Amino acid sequence: MHPAWKETTIDGARTRRWSLDAKQCPELAVHRVAWLGIDTVATPYRRVRLAPSGSFVLATLEGEGRMWLEGRWQRMGAGSVCLAPPRVLNAFHAVPGRRWTFAWVRYEEPMGIRPLAGANSPLRLAQGAEDLGRVLAGLRAEWEGGRDVALGHHWVSLVQGLVGRFVRPWRGDSRISKLWAEVSGDLAADWKLSTLALQCRLSPEHLRRVCRSELGRTPMEHVTYMRMQHAQELLEASDDKLEVIAPRVGYRSAVVFSRAFIRCVGMTPSHYREGRARA
Repeated sequence: MHPAWKETTIDGARTRRWSLDAKQCPELAVHRVAWLGIDTVATPYRRVRLAPSGSFVLATLEGEGRMWLEGRWQRMGAGSVCLAPPRVLNAFHAVPGRRWTFAWVRYEEPMGIRPLAGANSPLRLAQGAEDLGRVLAGLRAEWEGGRDVALGHHWVSLVQGLVGRFVRPWRGDSRISKLWAEVSGDLAADWKLSTLALQCRLSPEHLRRVCRSELGRTPMEHVTYMRMQHAQELLEASDDKLEVIAPRVGYRSAVVFSRAFIRCVGMTPSHYREGRARA
């Protein structure tokens, strides 16, 4: 495990949380939702999850916080939605002097189950947070009020429908969709921004703008993300050595691959594979 991170849960006196889990509400388990809720937090609030077992969605409703994903801190301002795949380090904390209210959904997705947040999912979205907040507020009101089974089913279905919309990018330009399908089919290729842009007949700068808008990543960051997602699949499904896996996901050596994996996933490939044995 990366030495800088430790599993952490700190709330603080000013944190206010509402949550609902699958043990309380079995309807959540139908969609593999383990837990969801709405939090209003302030420093010293902090969470570190080293290898969460499912996808995680966080939507900022008010204020501002920070979330660590894919090797860097991401600013989470009002209206933004952030998506984290399973078994990848994620952390989030309040910003000094700022309150932060966010809605969140955490899934339970064992190894071998295709996760909601996968190789084509965006890192972040600029819209959709208010919708998720309203739906979770509706579910909370029903749970704390009449607790009608049929209405509860509809609220949970709305949650799942919104999350499903979040994880399906590229609803607009079909050229972009085809580009990432081609990259996914040949992750070992030496992809560069210029070759990606040429592949979909866009200028490099236009492609960069579109990717930033749709995915919250640059094109090359998305290539790295796709490579790491496939590397996780290979580590889970096979006993191949790193020297075999590295070139299959576009890295010239196991050392270079391991460095990229640690930066993006938060642990060494070997430690990740050990988690498969414990699962």
